[in-house]
Amino acid sequence: MRVSLTKSMDFEAAHFLPTFPEGHKCRRMHGHSFKVEVVIEGELDEEKGYLQDFGEVKAALKPIHDALDHRLLNDIEGLSNPTAELLAKWVYDQLKPTLPLLAAVRVRETCTSEAEYRG
Repeated sequence: MRVSLTKSMDFEAAHFLPTFPEGHKCRRMHGHSFKVEVVIEGELDEEKGYLQDFGEVKAALKPIHDALDHRLLNDIEGLSNPTAELLAKWVYDQLKPTLPLLAAVRVRETCTSEAEYRG
């Protein structure tokens, strides 16, 4: 049986988007309460009854949370243009070696704005 599970993480950070036009509000430094959702997909282990321990996913997210929380995202290597789309890919790339069943990463900047990356 194929299943998916989702684990989320919240962090606060500032960023500016240098590729936006001069005068655009997103080009100025501003902050968000970001929400990241990590989606794991695969075949359910029938004996265990679960796909992956949520605690393992939480542990894999901790160093990412620590790297992003209360930071200027533009200062982080690989995030000089930290759009939601590129941030989702960056998180995916950080997690994939630890979470081989990783299927997608969603990044929500606001209640109405979200980007998803599927590797």
